[in-house]
Amino acid sequence: MLPNDATNHGEPDANVFQHRPFLEQDNQAHGYKLVAVGNTFVFPMAGYSKKIKTVAQIKEGATVAIPNDPTNLGRALLLLQKEKLITLKEGKGLLPTALDITDNPRHLQIMELEGAQLPRVLDDPKVDVAIISTTYIQQTGLSPVHDSVFIEDKNSPYVNILVAREDNKNAENVKEFLQSYQSPEVAKAAETIFNGGAVPGW
Repeated sequence: MLPNDATNHGEPDANVFQHRPFLEQDNQAHGYKLVAVGNTFVFPMAGYSKKIKTVAQIKEGATVAIPNDPTNLGRALLLLQKEKLITLKEGKGLLPTALDITDNPRHLQIMELEGAQLPRVLDDPKVDVAIISTTYIQQTGLSPVHDSVFIEDKNSPYVNILVAREDNKNAENVKEFLQSYQSPEVAKAAETIFNGGAVPGW
């Protein structure tokens, strides 16, 4: 049984594995009565490069490689907008596409690729920056916090969440679990385990 299905049926009381956009999609698809109780970690998407060290060094006409699946493509474009490299059409929420870019002052060339391919294009002389998820970058030994040019912060809409049922979101054991999770000890352990790949979202 999948975690949200199990939680919705009462066992376990809560789960930790997803961000809010995923929960909203799952609730809508399956009719679950699940709610976010609190934030856990952002496993950040970030921009990486072997050619530059700062956003200011991204040159006119630079090629930026991003994931091509809808959720992560939108996430990458929103990160570029956060860095003021592009502007997106309003009202597109978390799923904008390259067609929604309304301003691109540095005339960046957006290259859409499979997420698993992105770490390899860091060695491609034609690619200046690649925006890569934590899942794929950690396979290279690079750290989102220590090795990226730019990175999502704790205010990312993709922060992972503690999820419970609507009818038990205020239960004492759920509150205690959240309090224990959002602690310096857990943050320190995550820093060690994920090598900077988990940013506390609380």
